[in-house]
Amino acid sequence: MGNQGQVIEGAGADMSTPDKPKSGFSPFVPEDTDLPELTFRAVFLGVIMAIVLGAANAYLGMKVGLTVAATFPAAVVAMAALRYFGGSVLEENISRTTASVGEALVAGAIFTIPAFVISGVWDELRYWESTAIMLTGGLLGVLFIIVLRRTMVVEADLPFPESVAAAELVKSGQAGQTGAQYVFLAMGFAGAWELIKNSYGIQVVQSSKEWFVSLGRSTIEMLGQQVSYVGGFILQSPAASPALIGVGFIVGPSISSTLFAGAVMGHLLLVPLGLFLNPEMAAGATDAAALIELSKEVWDKQVRPLAVGTMIVAAFYTLFKLRTSLVEGIGRAFTDIQKAQQGTGDVARLNLDLDFTKVGISIAVLAVPLLGLYWFFSQSLPGAVVLTIVMVVLGFLFAAVAGYLVGLLGSSNNPISGLTLSTLLISAILMVGMGVTGPGGILGVLGVAGVVCCAAGIAGDMLQDLKVGHILGGTPWKMEVGEIIGVAVAAMVLIWPMIAMDRVYEIGSAELPAPQAGLMALMAEGIVGGEMAWPLVITGMFLALGLILINSPSPMLIAVGMYLPFSSTSAIFVGGLIAWMLSRSLTARGASRAAETRATNTGVLLSSGFIAGEALMAVVLAFLVLGEDLSGVPHVLPVLLESTLLGALVFPLLYLILVYVPLKASEEDGPTGG
Repeated sequence: MGNQGQVIEGAGADMSTPDKPKSGFSPFVPEDTDLPELTFRAVFLGVIMAIVLGAANAYLGMKVGLTVAATFPAAVVAMAALRYFGGSVLEENISRTTASVGEALVAGAIFTIPAFVISGVWDELRYWESTAIMLTGGLLGVLFIIVLRRTMVVEADLPFPESVAAAELVKSGQAGQTGAQYVFLAMGFAGAWELIKNSYGIQVVQSSKEWFVSLGRSTIEMLGQQVSYVGGFILQSPAASPALIGVGFIVGPSISSTLFAGAVMGHLLLVPLGLFLNPEMAAGATDAAALIELSKEVWDKQVRPLAVGTMIVAAFYTLFKLRTSLVEGIGRAFTDIQKAQQGTGDVARLNLDLDFTKVGISIAVLAVPLLGLYWFFSQSLPGAVVLTIVMVVLGFLFAAVAGYLVGLLGSSNNPISGLTLSTLLISAILMVGMGVTGPGGILGVLGVAGVVCCAAGIAGDMLQDLKVGHILGGTPWKMEVGEIIGVAVAAMVLIWPMIAMDRVYEIGSAELPAPQAGLMALMAEGIVGGEMAWPLVITGMFLALGLILINSPSPMLIAVGMYLPFSSTSAIFVGGLIAWMLSRSLTARGASRAAETRATNTGVLLSSGFIAGEALMAVVLAFLVLGEDLSGVPHVLPVLLESTLLGALVFPLLYLILVYVPLKASEEDGPTGG
């Protein structure tokens, strides 16, 4: 789910965004049309895409802390697949709606569930507990938004920029050209590259090279003593990753540059400073390998806690900037309950929701397993009761807020991490006040945060989907059923790829740092468990204050850039530069607005394919490594390929694909040049 600075869902950010529909508009499919809609093939395709796109985003989210919207690639694939079987535009809408919940649910999951492992209360991800968190949180998010749909989608004067863009993409696709070939070709390229890099789970091509850049050794006098210190930093080349390049292209040069600025600050400023402040350890590092290891320790143990402090302040600053919208969202959440009671007996197809009474009963019923789950976690019945009440109240309010902000600003500005962090702090303080501390308290607090995060993620995504359906002429209750089915299946399946990736790549490692989950774990441990590197965290808070005072574009993005490996952020930065180069090329050619839209849409679809292809191949390889000991299998590729130079070859190839293919598409007719 999108979050400014933490989860960036920019897949629609560059799409065409025409004016929003005015009141009294006519849907694309007239209300009295009886087209096939909630069919088995539409739901089945949507469920498959939910699992595939959800697994891809699970890998991407734990690797770099970013996820990419599933709405646009799901719409393209649904159009291409169902058209072959003669499917209607409303069936395509159901497939897209069902598919997008996988990404939304996993976005909430990767923020919180890995925190159980990072905090040490779990030794590995657990299937049943994780599935319960995802299932209850996702279903509650759907149920909350059903109550709010009419006010926010139909009555409220909200622009829904990304919903309008997605609807326009679907409308244009009815002309015959969907752009699906771009998605599948890019998936094939990225998947093949990931297989080459890690043949049989063994690294064949070195993705990134690192060097220690020495700034020299010196001695200074401090307080009458001679202090020797070493200066330097690790310089890492950008990761040879089509997925990360695709992320950078999608989020654009502005966001990728801000993220990279955080990497420069963390790795090239604070790591050398940390070496200076650790003269005893630096004195024992006599060669480049030892200095690289020490630099990594400084970054992991000192810079990252400081980045966490920056994230904390940045998250609440984001909420503060959106305070007016938050208040309005909460107000609408309460007023819509009253409006929902005023429905008439005859409801038009375009305004027909699932029965509100049954929805309310379902919310109450879901509170029972939640109570049992929190009792199991905290080992305290009073604590479980309090946690359940907190979850239901805050979950409803924050689901409404998340949905409202998606309608107002687009999913890229949905601050679910800030909302989740607020929930975590409130729950943690209540647990400490009741004397529920230690592992049980941490488990309970993280359990509440996980459910709220999944609910808020699903709520924002669902409201965006419902608006697309409203524009296209979909039936609300059928879309809501599709969302429920998608959540139920995705919740039961998506934890498996997360478990596989944890066992092979290890959550919390440089390969899967899971930055937001690390933040949640540190906060839960610090407040409930009494363990936190407060001097570094507080210093990071002051750093965030300084960034706010100089009007930094996003203190959160800078903090995430400090937290992530330099090779990842620099690769995202390269993708942003490629997007900038494409924009400059279009301007130099004097391209029309329509041509710019076709080129940008093509680049977004290619980037989405890169992300899905690499991430899915990484998941497949993880399962292969788990299923069989392949350490003795010889490389399929010759030893000559074991080179950093081969990894560098992917960058000119990606440049050619992401610049020249969209430029060619801009010269053709059709919505994407496909």
